Amino acid sequence: MRNFELEVFFSKWEFKAKYHLTASDMESMSMADLMAMATEEEREGFNNLWLGYTETYGHPDLRTEIAKTYDTMNPENILCFAGAEEGIYTAMRTMLSKDDHAIVVVPNYQAAETLPLDICDVTGIPLDADNDWNLDIDKLIGSIKSNTKLISINFPNNPTGKIIPKSDLDKMIEVAREFGIYIFSDEVYRGIELDESKRLPQLADVYERGISLNVMSKAYGLPGLRIGWIACQDKELLGTFECYKHFLTICNSGPAEILSIIALRNRDKILERNKNLLSENLTKLDKFFAEFPDTFQWKRPDGGAVGYPKYLGDQSADEFCEELINETGVMLLPPRIYKSELLPTPHDHFRIGFGRSGMDEMLDVFYHYLKKNR
Repeated sequence: MRNFELEVFFSKWEFKAKYHLTASDMESMSMADLMAMATEEEREGFNNLWLGYTETYGHPDLRTEIAKTYDTMNPENILCFAGAEEGIYTAMRTMLSKDDHAIVVVPNYQAAETLPLDICDVTGIPLDADNDWNLDIDKLIGSIKSNTKLISINFPNNPTGKIIPKSDLDKMIEVAREFGIYIFSDEVYRGIELDESKRLPQLADVYERGISLNVMSKAYGLPGLRIGWIACQDKELLGTFECYKHFLTICNSGPAEILSIIALRNRDKILERNKNLLSENLTKLDKFFAEFPDTFQWKRPDGGAVGYPKYLGDQSADEFCEELINETGVMLLPPRIYKSELLPTPHDHFRIGFGRSGMDEMLDVFYHYLKKNR
């Protein structure tokens, strides 16, 4: 397997850099904050939890709460994993074979590309950096082959924050249905779109071969729980995933499942709190980037907690990010992390995160660095 470049970078810098300005999740909370949302019965149940093995599919109450986040799903349509990455790995390893073909949107979360590439023929379809990161849906459809098994998408997109129009998604589903193609949809940022009119339906709700991936890490801001899930209408396919999971984590952490149940029962409160923080931080970023129009090209992302502004300076964006972190401790994600083996990716963009607290201090350090050096 290839190195997971994002995790290699984070392994070096995430807990060393003083200012994490490229985090892809929302501001998390303490155990005390989460337990304050619990009922007395839930707190008692957590304190008296039996620390044995749990069900491979996930705690029944957890699957019930997850199903409530969809329009048409039932608990039996849900399979839980130890984070979203295990879900991606399981789906790609079980669904694809060497004789298959997959289509992947680029740029993306690396595993969405790397895992299929390790198995079968893959075609990349770009989000157009010169056209507001739009997806050429006709180009995607034109890339379908007789052996195309899977289309992999991620909206709101990491790293661009792009959300495609629903009409494009509808067209994709229509063609996928015609050819019997699965659509794997990474939906980890769904629920925190500031403009809810742009929110897309979840694939598992609207397409019989739709596979919806989600997790407690991103929109909910609880990555330490390591709870993710896949929802889909195809229960036989879920059963295949479950059998593969027997060779991976087997089951999830019991305490993490109970804490996730509590969080999901309070999801409206958590998501509203997170959207308020996003709104505040985006206003600060708008003002920040307006100070440096000759250095950056910035446009608010459609959704999620990350954006992908363009760097206009003389040096490369990779060099800029490296110099910034070494001199100030401010961490941005350089474009080399999103390099694709399928097609060229922009070399002059960097990922910035705006889902965490402490934005004022981070931007102040960033601001003075730019005033001094630019």
